[in-house]
Amino acid sequence: MENVEKKKKTGMYDNVLKQFNHAADIMKLDKGIRKILGSTNSEISVHFPVKMDDGRIEVFNGYRVQHNNALGPYKGGLRFHPTVDITAARALAIWMTWKSALAGLPYGGGKGGVSIDPSKYSEAELERITRRFTYSLGENIGPDVDIPAPDVNTNPQIMAWIADTFASTKSPSTRMLNLHVVTGKPVGSGGLKGRDRATGYGVVASIKSWAKLKGIDLSGKRFIVQGFGNVGYWASYFMEELGAKLIAVQDASGTIFNENGLDTEKLHNHVGNNKGMIAGYPESVKIENSEFFALDCDVIIPAALGNQITEANAHLIKAKLIAEGANGPTDVEGEKILLERGVDIIPDILCNAGGVTGSYYEWLQNKRSEDYHIDTVLRMISEKLEQAFERTVNSANKYDTDWRTGAYIAALERIEQTYRERGVFP
Repeated sequence: MENVEKKKKTGMYDNVLKQFNHAADIMKLDKGIRKILGSTNSEISVHFPVKMDDGRIEVFNGYRVQHNNALGPYKGGLRFHPTVDITAARALAIWMTWKSALAGLPYGGGKGGVSIDPSKYSEAELERITRRFTYSLGENIGPDVDIPAPDVNTNPQIMAWIADTFASTKSPSTRMLNLHVVTGKPVGSGGLKGRDRATGYGVVASIKSWAKLKGIDLSGKRFIVQGFGNVGYWASYFMEELGAKLIAVQDASGTIFNENGLDTEKLHNHVGNNKGMIAGYPESVKIENSEFFALDCDVIIPAALGNQITEANAHLIKAKLIAEGANGPTDVEGEKILLERGVDIIPDILCNAGGVTGSYYEWLQNKRSEDYHIDTVLRMISEKLEQAFERTVNSANKYDTDWRTGAYIAALERIEQTYRERGVFP
């Protein structure tokens, strides 16, 4: 199992580099800038002790990779997951650079986390792990340096602990100026109204842009979702609002199916009472995991982990659209098969950029001491993602390429322009 996970993470990083090099070749990216963007700026590895509830001491491994900050502070999630390591964080940090650049945000890319299974620890232990990890990162993060956010298995509460810990290491006179070291905080601690649904909302905003471009009415369309955490749930919620029908969901506990449609809110409540798992949901039948991507549907929303759609299953897909709610759910070989079969793919750096866009508005809200209304937040996210979708399509058309490559080129052109204008020190 360890070798399988290692292969997946290495494969994800290889995918990032292949996608980057492919786009750089097509656009003829400046050779010097290509060298800069082909490597990370900083890779931080920390090992820190934490006292457990029973008095034992455990040592944890934490990571933060900072890819590039030409456009602004590093920005990206922190995840608590057994698969977290430098290789995985490196791939995800690079994706964050492209994502922020494509969305027109003043950020670079960062990513990291702690290599743990949070389900094995009490809330008090998780708080101590979080606070000690934050302290270990020290000045490597900060509201104008590197701004983490929630990711897999992290949430507003964890962000609040990070903010409090970081601010507590500063002088009393500047403490309140450092609370926006993270985004995705609880609303009462400076968080943004609507940040909880921003990524899922952004996925559906991108799907709406696709439907408008193709002249498709989403009402009555059938969709399936892999992963029913924050992104999967909110994407399903907003798709259901448009009249689309959720017919299947897959997570670590299995795959459930209902030809007549799954009720998003009922399933969400079931998951909340079932340790976060969909297994056992009464208004469904269980099907084999291998059948999931082969289901007859119009839209697939992979919103779990990377490398889920590969050459082993891409030929089974019947959907017209893959909307990548997760980071890197489609590998290079799988994508090649899908494109040959005429399946549209809204790439992750566009499709799931609602999260970092929402984070940007939270950061801005904190810096300006403002309080945005949720309707304003969702409208601003929609506008940013509509513009990013347009940039992607225009770039793909200009270079006669696919949307992922078009998105990469649009992002790279923005960063290239910055380097050309500023130069490289010294």
